[in-house]
Amino acid sequence: MQKITTFITYEDRAEEAVNFYVSLFENARILGMGHYPDEVPGLGGKMMSATFELAGQQFMAMNGGPHFTFSDGFSLFVTCQGQDEVDHLWHALCADGGAPGQCGWLKDKFGVSWQIIPTALGELLGAADAQKAQAAMQAMLQMTKIDITALQRAHDEA
Repeated sequence: MQKITTFITYEDRAEEAVNFYVSLFENARILGMGHYPDEVPGLGGKMMSATFELAGQQFMAMNGGPHFTFSDGFSLFVTCQGQDEVDHLWHALCADGGAPGQCGWLKDKFGVSWQIIPTALGELLGAADAQKAQAAMQAMLQMTKIDITALQRAHDEA
């Protein structure tokens, strides 16, 4: 059993969010789900809470009502193996009301912040040659979705 689990509280779209997230990731599944009794004002019949896995990591989600909102101080960081994975997740998470941010950050249609980051970014920013690492950093600072080819080009041309 996982010792620490991320718990995400939505106003009233947790079930939609859980189903959406599970559809995006490999090794993803819903482990359990419970619903509010019909008598609960504003939430009756809606999903109360769910436990789910994304890429083997467990999460919990809950519908908590209108006093729960998201902050940019919390994000889900996704390590991607290549540009295809970055592109797939970026476009899916930005769709239908999501919004791109800077340097690989975005907000999904539910308001949750994500960082969609390729492993190549860390490798290029951690280059032994400080000038090359700085060039990659400057290129990244101009991006919304991370473009590995552009980062590599900036690194190599420095």
